[in-house]
Amino acid sequence: MIKDLEFCVGKGQLDGKRPTLCRAVWGKDGDIMELLFHVTAEWSGIGRQGEGTMHFGDMPVIYSAPANMGGKGSGTSPEELLIAAVTACYSGTLMRVLAQAHLPGTSVSIRTDGVVREYPINPHFAEIRVHPVIHGGDGDRWEAYNEAAHVARERCFIGRTVRDYLDYMVGEVTIA
Repeated sequence: MIKDLEFCVGKGQLDGKRPTLCRAVWGKDGDIMELLFHVTAEWSGIGRQGEGTMHFGDMPVIYSAPANMGGKGSGTSPEELLIAAVTACYSGTLMRVLAQAHLPGTSVSIRTDGVVREYPINPHFAEIRVHPVIHGGDGDRWEAYNEAAHVARERCFIGRTVRDYLDYMVGEVTIA
């Protein structure tokens, strides 16, 4: 059975630049079995000299190859979008892990580093490293926060998706 979730944009229909962001497929027992997400993109130009626009619901995002890889450097880049997806998932997962562990924290800030190796012959992402800062935490409990940061790495499903293809690590954990 396919049923749209309340938080889905577009309510199951594509209407030009407002694609449905997700659709749920419900199992027999009422649990969600599958979520389907949609993003649209337009690209013009050849290779690294081109530029594109992605649409996430009503939000257009311009992207191109980064300038340090010979591209236009307009907007964001596919490389930044990849590490942004990991960062977004990790940040929400870390807040949930902190709450479950009864560790105080009002918010988290994450700096994420992505490393591309063997450029330009055989470029590939080799490493993604998250560096969480926990705001409003208890500095006397750093080891518990460090453990929570590593648990969040294991639970973040976007990170689990990429970790077989690159080194996905937790870097410096800071309590502010």
